Order: sequence, then C-alpha cells, then structure tokens
Amino acid sequence: MNTASAEEPRWLNDEEQRIWRAYMAASTLLEDHLDRQLQRDAGMPHMYYGLLVQLEEAPRRRLRMTELAMKAKITRSRLSHAIARLEKNGWVRREDCPSDKRGQFAVLTDEGYEVLRRTAPGHVAAVRQALFDRLDPDQLKALGEAVRIVAEGLQPKDAGADLPWLR
Repeated sequence: MNTASAEEPRWLNDEEQRIWRAYMAASTLLEDHLDRQLQRDAGMPHMYYGLLVQLEEAPRRRLRMTELAMKAKITRSRLSHAIARLEKNGWVRREDCPSDKRGQFAVLTDEGYEVLRRTAPGHVAAVRQALFDRLDPDQLKALGEAVRIVAEGLQPKDAGADLPWLR
C-alpha cells in the first residue's frame, strides 16, 4: 500500500481564473502590438529593440554577452541568434573580451544607435497608447507594485536557480 499522500492541487477559484486569463490575454496582445509597431517602423521584433536599448544604456554602449542575456531575461542561445541577426543588419558588433578568451561583448554600432533614435518615438507612443494612457495613476501604481513582486519572486538569488540566462 502506498503511504505517500498526493496533495490535491490548489485550483484557481473563479476570480483567480478570470484574472489569470485577463493577464494572459493582455500580455499576449501587448507583445503582439509592440512587435507589429516595431516590425512596421524598424523591421525588428520587440525583443531586438530591447537588446538595442540595453546596449544604448550601457557604458560605452557595450555589454558582456552573459550580462546582456541576464538583462534581457533570455537564454544565451537565443541571445546569440538575436545578436547574429543584429550584426547582419549592421546595428551591433561583437568584440572579444581581452580578459577572458571565451567572453564576448555586444556593442551597439553608430548605425544601430541611429535606428534606435529614429524608432524610439513611435515605440514610446505605442507603449503609452497600449498601457499608460488606459490606466489612472492608482492603477499604474498598483500594476507597478504587482509586476515588481512577481518578477522578484521569479528571479531567485540562489546560485542554483534555473534562470534563462544561465541555460
């Protein structure tokens, strides 16, 4: 006889199910909205735009590939593929790390900076229209607090954590 007791799953109640489904619909539609805007205006997906932004904000417009993967919350393999596409466009270049033979930097080129500069106004307008203009200040504050708590909970600090950029 098996003495191990299986716990019953904590099923979502009706209100939790409604919130979960609304969240999933909103996040999927928002990502699609931003992807379409960036494809139309710059010929790139939202994720690539985010990589260019991370590089633009970094000192000397350069980051170690591992740090860029961490900031973008993506696997190193996905980052490598994205950087290869951005290199092909002339928007990013890779440089070897002088202190670590295996390490590389991703560097935003002048051409990449110019694409980002031209694309940013349309992108921020799309973000405002899709999210910020729809919520009042109290809703924005609550949303900010909620997503911060969720993000912090999903990004544990322990060394053995299974996080995308460690894969």
